[in-house]
Amino acid sequence: MKYQHRITITLVAAISLLGLLACRVQAAEQSHSAHQLADAPQTSTTNAATANPFAKEARVDADTQSPPGVVGKNWPQPVEDSQIYHMALFDLLEYRAYDSGPATMTWDFVGWLGGDYNRLWIKTEGDMNLSRGNGVEGDLQVLYGRLIAPFWDFQFGVRQNLITGPNRSNNSRTYAVLGLQGLAPGYFEIEPSLYISDRGEVSGDITVSKDFYLTQKLVLQPRFEGQFSFKEDRQFDTASGVNQTDLGLRLRYEIRREFAPYIGVSWQQKYGGTASIARSEGDPASAVAFVVGVRLAF
Repeated sequence: MKYQHRITITLVAAISLLGLLACRVQAAEQSHSAHQLADAPQTSTTNAATANPFAKEARVDADTQSPPGVVGKNWPQPVEDSQIYHMALFDLLEYRAYDSGPATMTWDFVGWLGGDYNRLWIKTEGDMNLSRGNGVEGDLQVLYGRLIAPFWDFQFGVRQNLITGPNRSNNSRTYAVLGLQGLAPGYFEIEPSLYISDRGEVSGDITVSKDFYLTQKLVLQPRFEGQFSFKEDRQFDTASGVNQTDLGLRLRYEIRREFAPYIGVSWQQKYGGTASIARSEGDPASAVAFVVGVRLAF
C-alpha cells in the first residue's frame, strides 16, 4: 500500500506538469498568431505605399474631391505674386558749406514703381546755389528698368538737364539714357549711366557707395561720383575727358530706417578743360565742403 500511494502521487504530479506545459505551448502559439495578424495590415500598407508612392497624394486629392494632380475645389485660390510695389528715397538732401565758393543745397532722389522684374524709375539730382540768385543745376530722368540678374537692373529712358542762373541763360538739354543699377560683390552699390544728347554729345557718370554698419543705427558711407564727356559742351561748362569727381564720407544715425540725419565731408575736384572753364568763370577747380543733411525713405 505504501508503494502504491507513492506511485499515485508521482503520476498526478507528472500529469499536472504535462498539463502546465501544454497550456504554455498553446499560449505561445496564440501570441504568435496575434502578432502575425497585427503585422499583416502594416505590411500590406507598406507594400502598397512602396508600389504606389503617390498613394498619399491620391488620398489627399480624394479628400478634396478632385482627381490626383488637380487643385481641389475646397482649396483656396492661388495668390497672385505679381504685386505692385514702390520705393522713394532721398539718398542725399544736404546743405554744403564750401571752404571756397558759395554754399549749396544738394539733393539726390530715386524712386520706382513696379514689380520684381519691370519697374518705372524716377531720378533727379542737382545743386541750388544759395548765394548767387539761387541758380540751379540739375537733371530729371524717367527710365524703364528690367531685372536682368539678381540685384541688377538694366535701365533706359530720357533725361532732361537744366542750368539756370543770373549770369547765364536757361540752358536745357535732352538725352537718351542707358544705364545699370545694382549691388556688386562686397555690397557696393553701383550706378553707371551713359547719355546721348539730342545734339549727338556722348557723356556719362558713375556713382559707387557702400554702407558700413558701425552699430545697428550708426552707418558710415563712403561715396564716389565721377563724370566724363567725349565732347566739349560750353553751355554746361564741360570739356572732353574726365570732367569732375566728388568723393564724400558721411556718418548717419538711423533714428528709423526712413529717417536718418547725417554729417560728413565732400571733396569736389574738376579736371583738364573743365577746371579751366571753372577758373575763367571765377569758380574754384577744387573745393572741400562740410555737409549736414538727412536721408529720407518713403
